[in-house]
Amino acid sequence: MRIQLLPFGVLKDCLSESPLELPAETSVGDLLALLVQRLQAQPAIAQLLGRIAVSVNAEYASCNRILQEGDLVGLLPPVSGGSVELSSPLRTYLTRDAIPADELVAAAKEGSDGAVVVFDGIVRDNTRGRRTRFLDYEAYEEMAERQIAELAGQAVERFGVRGVTLVHRLGRLEIGETSVLIVVASAHRGAAFEACRWLIDTLKKTVPIWKKETFADGVVWADGEPFPPELTPGAVGVMEQKP
Repeated sequence: MRIQLLPFGVLKDCLSESPLELPAETSVGDLLALLVQRLQAQPAIAQLLGRIAVSVNAEYASCNRILQEGDLVGLLPPVSGGSVELSSPLRTYLTRDAIPADELVAAAKEGSDGAVVVFDGIVRDNTRGRRTRFLDYEAYEEMAERQIAELAGQAVERFGVRGVTLVHRLGRLEIGETSVLIVVASAHRGAAFEACRWLIDTLKKTVPIWKKETFADGVVWADGEPFPPELTPGAVGVMEQKP
């Protein structure tokens, strides 16, 4: 059986995006255990595999998922297009262009709204005392687009807000540019605040987007926030390797 590995973020530096031959009835957990074994000479990377999420054909998969011929298996380390009509109450997309924050905020407002809450994430000029030159964002785009659309819909259902705009930038970003914009419109401010906070916190934990930071003195992939436990079958693969 042949599957296609799709490593992202820091995993791209040690695993190639290439076909992989596996026995029939191989599970996601079996695959991760195999990769941990192959990467024993790189203990830090082998340990990272215990914290990753795995997708199969652009959907999150558990360790028990049995792989099939031709599956696209994404290896997603902890995370740090096209648009829709502005008249829609849900607007979500990825873009490599500058995010038109003022335009999107204005378009989010309706006469029935009592509040519009905005989160505008921008690139700062330093991280932990190191001077930042610029950032590069990359994503598993098909999956990320699906995830942010689902998050917007969940926010409406969960908090009772009227509309959500969620836009994330990809590619090279300079200091001061917007990396992610979230706009929540609601009749009541409390719901808008809660939904906006939930959206950015959940996005940072679950949507497959990664950040590479270029500093004046070096380049690193940013450490991401841990995935929720139910999305980390990698932990099973690592545990199975322990004596």
